[in-house]
Amino acid sequence: MPTGQLLHRERELAALGEVLGEAAQGRPALALIQGPRGIGKSELLRAALAGLPQQSIVLRARCHENEQEYPYGVVRQLFDPFISASGSPEAAPEPLSVNLPNSLDQETVPANGAAAHHLLQNLFQATRSMATARPVVIAIDDLDFADEASLQWCSYIARRLEGLPVALLATVSSETADVHESLPAELGALPYTRVVRPGPLCDTCSAELMAAAFGAPLDAELAAACHTLSQGNPLVLRELTKRLIAAPVSPGSPNLDDVLRIGAQTLSDTTLTWLDQCRPAAVELLNGLAILGPGADLTTAAILAGQGDFQAAQARAALCRTGLLNPGPPEHFRHELVRTAILSRIDAGRRLDLHERAAALLARLGAPATQTAEHLMSLSTANRAWALPILRSAADEAAAAGSWDIAARYLRRSLAESDDPTALRETTVRLGAVELHRDLESCVRYAATAAGASDPADRARDLLPLAHPALTVTSTATARLFADTAAALSTVEDAPREQLLQLGSQALLAGHRVGMKRAVRELRTGENVPASRSFLGALAAMTAAGGRSPLRAARLAARCTEAASPAGADAGVLGAVLAFAWTGRPAEAEQWSAWAVRSARRLRRPAELALALLVHSEVTYRREQWDESLRDAREALRLARAVNAVGLRGAAAACAARALVRLGQVPEAAGLLVGIDVPSDVHPLIRGVILEGQGVVAAARGNHQESLRLFLECGHQLAGRGIANQACIPWRAHAAGSYQSLGEYAAARTIVADSVGTTARQRTGAVAPERTPSGSASPEAAAVRLSPAERRVTDLVLMNLSNLEVAERLCLSKRTVDTHLGRIYRKLGIVGRPELAAAVEGLSPRG
Repeated sequence: MPTGQLLHRERELAALGEVLGEAAQGRPALALIQGPRGIGKSELLRAALAGLPQQSIVLRARCHENEQEYPYGVVRQLFDPFISASGSPEAAPEPLSVNLPNSLDQETVPANGAAAHHLLQNLFQATRSMATARPVVIAIDDLDFADEASLQWCSYIARRLEGLPVALLATVSSETADVHESLPAELGALPYTRVVRPGPLCDTCSAELMAAAFGAPLDAELAAACHTLSQGNPLVLRELTKRLIAAPVSPGSPNLDDVLRIGAQTLSDTTLTWLDQCRPAAVELLNGLAILGPGADLTTAAILAGQGDFQAAQARAALCRTGLLNPGPPEHFRHELVRTAILSRIDAGRRLDLHERAAALLARLGAPATQTAEHLMSLSTANRAWALPILRSAADEAAAAGSWDIAARYLRRSLAESDDPTALRETTVRLGAVELHRDLESCVRYAATAAGASDPADRARDLLPLAHPALTVTSTATARLFADTAAALSTVEDAPREQLLQLGSQALLAGHRVGMKRAVRELRTGENVPASRSFLGALAAMTAAGGRSPLRAARLAARCTEAASPAGADAGVLGAVLAFAWTGRPAEAEQWSAWAVRSARRLRRPAELALALLVHSEVTYRREQWDESLRDAREALRLARAVNAVGLRGAAAACAARALVRLGQVPEAAGLLVGIDVPSDVHPLIRGVILEGQGVVAAARGNHQESLRLFLECGHQLAGRGIANQACIPWRAHAAGSYQSLGEYAAARTIVADSVGTTARQRTGAVAPERTPSGSASPEAAAVRLSPAERRVTDLVLMNLSNLEVAERLCLSKRTVDTHLGRIYRKLGIVGRPELAAAVEGLSPRG
């Protein structure tokens, strides 16, 4: 590491130059260079002396704590170069003449009284005689480690510099013990003393210093990390750079993890070692602060270290001077790596003891449970009855903040340490409720455990925290648990209303109706609470999926959403959104699906957010907002992967692929579905969405045989659960398109016609147009006629083409197609595409 270049020291050098200038004029000149270890005091002293004129006499000495027992050791260093072994003046250019007292060469040196004063006077006379012809500069490094006799001499001569061309320059540490603090204070009180305090290097100087050592330009992140670690201390920076070069670390493309590891060790071996030597109380305070962790305060750390207010205040001041702590308030580590370095120095046994004491202290002080629990995680909580409730409370706090991983960690530890069966069951349920938001596959396993109680009321109580649509659509086995428990609970006379409605809503979403009459009665008699809205939403979705009563489904959805608060949270709203979408109310569907997304995002519930985004993607897709649908599906895919939801992951990938096809990005859509299988244990609607997406991509790639197979399989899956409404997934229209592409026009007409007989009632809630015995439409239906242009638009729409695609086929503008469709809907008395097929079937052949 180059040392010739002194950076960031212009101000300090100028101050020392002024002091030396004063001495040259015969005025008292004294400078103390004060600062923490490694800040560059010695280099600054050397740089100041290097600028002296050639004729100046420089007396130099360097003190060391191991030489404090030798009287006048510093004085000997100062004068030895100018005297012979016999004590007479060494041969030197005239008129140098030094007459040192003979007592310096004796073993016994007077310590006080007249003899000591006489010795000091002789030393002063020797100094004055040297300065008669040339300026004299006395330079002492680490003055605070000088022996007592030399310190007494420094104090004596410092007060007698008037009229002499003599300058006294000394470096003193701001971190040493209190043994010699009186001398710097005494010298600093003299009116002609200048105290020079070199500060840390700036980030630019640190980078320049390191680049010179590496001999190459420095990566910006590497320079910033090293400056932060060293806090601009030149000695620490040089040591860190030396270790980085030895590692070796590339200056242009470093591995920052390696840099941080080496930096923490460097910090431990330099700054913390110095503190151990001179401020052990400060190190104890640092240990306590590091053990307590982020957010800890020095008062608590001082209690943990067994320090009183006065001792802690002194330690705090020393730590702030080193740059390890920000002075605050509140005081905290300048960088987390400082804490890492401190913890690495504490042996394992001592660390465990500190964690145990910290946990007990924080529990007595009433600290937040999460803060106390972190220390318990480092210990065995066995035989500590007070520890388990803290772990559970900490899990509740973490869950309330959306920190699901931390909550699960605390609950797993609590589960491992629990012996009481009741506590075990309660902790298992809590852990399952947390896993609902971070790992759905794990939540499925905890749900099976929670459903093990024989009593229906106990089983319902344990399953209630897990009753969520995200879990129901993920696992049909878990959905069956909800349905069976809801059926058993409906036979219990005094069953809680919330349990009946909440579990009943999950059974409905899974397509199970056993025990629903009791839940419906509770719905009619009670107030509109979240459990009621959850049941209403599930009932609306189930009704809309059946297709027999769309008006009733829409009314149920409206009841579900009418009491939802803008700032609230209600997963039941998702069922209402689906009901709106499947009954031709796209505006309401988009409004409330966006509400569900905002709610889940605010509450930091990843699984619920993934499901809400998936529903919102479906709604925006139906409204031909391809870009927004794609964005939502991709985010849902990312979240589904994060929470290990296989079914949701497949459905999100299918929705994203479907939107990409609409945007003309077929290869990317196909790549998105690579490796996506149809899970067997997910809700049939989820399986249907995956099959539809795969079929759309296959059709876009021209593989119509495969697309037909996928669409027919989609219809089979939906029919098995009674999802007959083609508005849920228009698999028949997709299949008809595949048949047409394969040239099988009769099959295309047949598969569309198969759904027409019931579609009028399913879509509109009205009776389909009656036919005469001859098969012709009734006079009322025959009165409605479509123009040839409207017929062409209708035929293409029934092929499941978007308005834009219809416009491209007919060489019209999209606005013209929109106008045609609006006129067609008014003629037929319908509100949207889902009702179009049934309404057109009711027209006469000429219509």
